[in-house]
Amino acid sequence: MERRPPRPADFRPPRLLRNPHVQSVLASSALRRLLHRRRNREVEARSSEVLLDCGDGVRLQGFHAATPARPARGLVVLLHGWEGSAQSSYMLGVGRRLLDAGYDVFRLNFRDHGATHHLNREIFHSCRIDEVVGAVRDVSRRYGERPLHVAGFSLGGNFALRVGLRAPAAGIPLAGVVAVCPAIHPPHILRAMERGPRLYHDYFMLKWRASLKRKMRLFPEAYVFEPRFLKLPMREMTAELIARYTDFESLDAYFDGYSIRGDRLRSLAVPASILTSRDDPIIPVDDFHALELPPHVTLDIAPYGGHCGFIRDWSLRSYAEDFLIERLAAGGGR
Repeated sequence: MERRPPRPADFRPPRLLRNPHVQSVLASSALRRLLHRRRNREVEARSSEVLLDCGDGVRLQGFHAATPARPARGLVVLLHGWEGSAQSSYMLGVGRRLLDAGYDVFRLNFRDHGATHHLNREIFHSCRIDEVVGAVRDVSRRYGERPLHVAGFSLGGNFALRVGLRAPAAGIPLAGVVAVCPAIHPPHILRAMERGPRLYHDYFMLKWRASLKRKMRLFPEAYVFEPRFLKLPMREMTAELIARYTDFESLDAYFDGYSIRGDRLRSLAVPASILTSRDDPIIPVDDFHALELPPHVTLDIAPYGGHCGFIRDWSLRSYAEDFLIERLAAGGGR
């Protein structure tokens, strides 16, 4: 019989792995991808590309993989973080664990993530929740698996919880949501990156600038990102991008559009589990303490784990995978 994983409050990796920055960096590191390359290749080999109809002419790409165990225990839609993709090592790793546990898996790419910049003319921003709801609805219609779950990491965790909020009205038979280190209140996240170690700000900016350049090459008539613009720090570049290409009146209005702080999850009607760490250097833990959650939504705060790390040992396996599978078996909540 498989041992039950420890409770999040009891998660304690080896002492040399407890540093939050070590945890955060290892989560999506090339070393972790190298160690797990065989497992990752097996997930990719089982996966088939799907283009989803998300409504209003929007198309999003995803990858569907079926577990050898039939019937499947259900279908899990996985949502990656900002500037991650369906091919990120943590997405492939949890995908493999889910397949082994008897679940079918659908790894979704957000707009302009992975190799999908050509699919939609308009640029990605974090308030594009309608198309992600549309994507999950299309997945549900195509595969009809029950139960249907959504699980996400970082910004993907934020999207997963917002999908949960909108699922009943959208006619999505969602059984549960699991969110790992979800983004709660964007201004606090930006401030944490500005005040914390420079590596996080620079890591995301490097990937974001490359993404914007790719978009400009594909749609030169729509986007001009001059060198001055691409050298701006995150706050200034976000503000200018929002002013140029969206209808938001200000950066604060944009941030408020995808914030889930305070009581905004109070009306969440589906069971949900949230996992975060006390030492997350990107998502401030105080934002989690301030959440007002209904009884069927649980919040677990581990003492260690960094941002979406939860690296449990030198195999670089993640406790977040154990947590996810356990909570799925319970329907998304306890």
